[in-house]
Parts: sequence; C-alpha cells; structure tokens
Amino acid sequence: MSIKNIGIIGSGIMGSGIAQVSAVAGYNIVIQDISKEALERAGAGIKASLEKFAGKGKIKPEEAEAALSRIEYTTDLKKVCENADLIVEAVFENLAIKHELFQKLDEFSKPEAILASNTSALPITEIASITDRGHNFVGIHFMNPVALMKGVEIIRGQLTSDETLNAATEYVKSLGKEPIVAVDYAGFIVSRLLDVLMNEAVKMVQEGNRPEDIDKAMQLCAGHPMGPCKLLDLVGAEIAMHGMETMARDFGDQYKPHPLLKKRVLAGLLGRKSGRGFYEY
Repeated sequence: MSIKNIGIIGSGIMGSGIAQVSAVAGYNIVIQDISKEALERAGAGIKASLEKFAGKGKIKPEEAEAALSRIEYTTDLKKVCENADLIVEAVFENLAIKHELFQKLDEFSKPEAILASNTSALPITEIASITDRGHNFVGIHFMNPVALMKGVEIIRGQLTSDETLNAATEYVKSLGKEPIVAVDYAGFIVSRLLDVLMNEAVKMVQEGNRPEDIDKAMQLCAGHPMGPCKLLDLVGAEIAMHGMETMARDFGDQYKPHPLLKKRVLAGLLGRKSGRGFYEY
C-alpha cells in the first residue's frame, strides 16, 4: 500500500497538526471541515507554526513554504476522498458522529484507501463496524501537540489486515515519529492511564488540594514533565470526560468521570481551548 495523498477530516488542533507534520514529510494533503472559518483558522495556525519552526532553525524556510504548498482546504467531503490513499478522521469524540462520517467515507473513497481514526478512546473495531472495509481500517492516535510529540499509537481492529497495519506503521515512521502498537480496548494505552490520573487529580482538587501543588508534586516527586491538572487543560476537560465515559461503559463504574469534571465541562472550563481551566490562558 503506497501512501502519497492524505485526506484529513477535521481542522481543529489535532487535524491541523496531523496535516502539518504530514505535509512537511512530503505528503499531499487535503483538509476537510464543515466550516470555512475553521479552515481559515487552521491555515493561519499551520503557517504560523511552520514559520516558528523555520525561525528556530528546525526546518529550512523553503521547506516550510513547500509544506504549505502541499496543503489544500475544502468543505467538500467528496473532494477530500477523491485521490486519498489514507484518510485520517480527527473530529469530536462521539461514536454516532464518527459512524455517520465513516459511512460516507466508505462510500466516497476508492476501494483500496485506508480509513483511520485519531480517536483517543473509542474502540477501533466499534468505529469500523459501520463500514464494509474493516480490513482497511486502523487507529492512528497522535498526541497533542502533534508537531512535538514523538509517540503515536497504532491500534489494530479485529479485521485490520497486516498490510494496513504495516502501511500505517510506515507512515508514522516517515513523519519521524515512533509507532506504538496498542490493543483495541477503550482508551488503548495512553488515554486509559492518563485519563484515570487526570480524573483522580480532579477528585483531589475537590478534596482541597491546589492544582499547583498537585502538579508540582507529580513533576518533582514522580518525574512527570507536566502535572495532571496542566495536562487536563492541554487535553481538554471534555475530551477526558468522554474518554472516561467510554471506559466506564466497557470496564465498569470505577472509570466513571468524577462529578466535578462533568461540572467543569458544563461550565466551559475546558482548559487552553476555552482560555480557562485549572489555570488561565
């Protein structure tokens, strides 16, 4: 399976990050979103990020320009599927939304195209079940921020073929990143461990601990590069909450999101994306 053209569904932080690193690696990219305004923000963000990398000498200015020239933007779902060898979905963590989307992608994409989800928690087999190409379906879970984080989880569904798994693995390697194969259960490896940690940190805040002290303790005493409260602000409180809800559904009530986490989501205290979480941004 030769991958040259990549379609990306969703132009948010994750989608635009995946587009950026893929374009730098030489792939032709088409990003699709339902909102023209979101696509414009994504384009401006990718340009600013590449200019920052060029300014720091991490890539050459001409490499940044070449990467930008390889990215197209569209609101047309059919267009993103036309020539795509790989399509990566990076939309909201909602199974119904993903099922509706992948049903269309299955119809619009060429038969040999690989469909992939960047989901952080929903089982790949469950997402793929709506399509007729389980053999060409795989999980490719990038970490935030995509441009900086080296690890990428590769998740094999029940029907994922060896060829699809190998193609996804080689794609991740071509980005200069390290693929990590995870078993297809809710949360995989990273979210299953980190969501529990962040959920427990929320509980400790309710009990009276300051977010600053929790973060400081985990950084200085456990060697974590970032404390769980700051990490929750980076990930997004609603993402962690939905991850916990998915794991609670599959593994039991011990994974239920803490009530305070739900309240913070309802209050819009999502973290960096909303300007305020445990910290202000």
